[in-house]
Amino acid sequence: MKKFFLALFTAGLLGNSVAATQVEAAELHVMTSGGFTAAYKQLGPQFAASTGNTLDTILGPSMGQSPEAIPNRLARGEPADVVIMVGYALDELIKQGKVMPASRVELADSRIGMVVRDGAPKPDISTVDGLKDVLLHAKSIAYSDSASGVYIQRELFKRLGIEAQVGAKAKMVPKIPVASVVASGEYEVGFQQVSELLPVKGATFVGKIPDSVQSVTRFAAGIPVNAPHPQEAKALLEYLASPAAQETVRATGLDSVSAH
Repeated sequence: MKKFFLALFTAGLLGNSVAATQVEAAELHVMTSGGFTAAYKQLGPQFAASTGNTLDTILGPSMGQSPEAIPNRLARGEPADVVIMVGYALDELIKQGKVMPASRVELADSRIGMVVRDGAPKPDISTVDGLKDVLLHAKSIAYSDSASGVYIQRELFKRLGIEAQVGAKAKMVPKIPVASVVASGEYEVGFQQVSELLPVKGATFVGKIPDSVQSVTRFAAGIPVNAPHPQEAKALLEYLASPAAQETVRATGLDSVSAH
């Protein structure tokens, strides 16, 4: 009889332990925009393995009119524990009351680079004159529909004094990586944040545009006000912004923020 009750007691402890594990483990819904995605794809599984939580991740631009854009996803009521996006776009969501202000963390800085199709000559864009020459002679130019593309469209061409000459042959590419349309031969040169260019096969990274005409985009992350798992989300953000993550951040084409 004692053995019987001991067995029941032991089974009860095991059941409670399993239940506790199930309660502690959470499936976090993460929305991330392209610039930080390469780093996240490496860091996310490390976080999941160390915590037991799982990550359900969807990709989308930080801004724009496409249904996939993170602000539009949130507006439709799609669930999210974490949003990773361009800093000023995140700030707008905070102003709208959709993301908790105190949850905001700085993740990385991203700079704009250029690609050509594999096998094509690599032009020199290390100087402003070199970049200007490439743009003037390129048959077609592609840029993204996110922060880097907005800068190129509204500011870079004007600063270089070539807006009229390149306007007709320069196009904003929505939703998909700019390097993919260069790799396919649809466009001769493409511009996007370096971390979004590097992973694409079939395109060769030429380099970053010169610092004097560069636009640095800060990536940040936050927790939506209705996040199902805010505590676990906070732990994920702390990990992504930690000193331990910076080697991966830099290896994927991003720059650590000055705080790190």
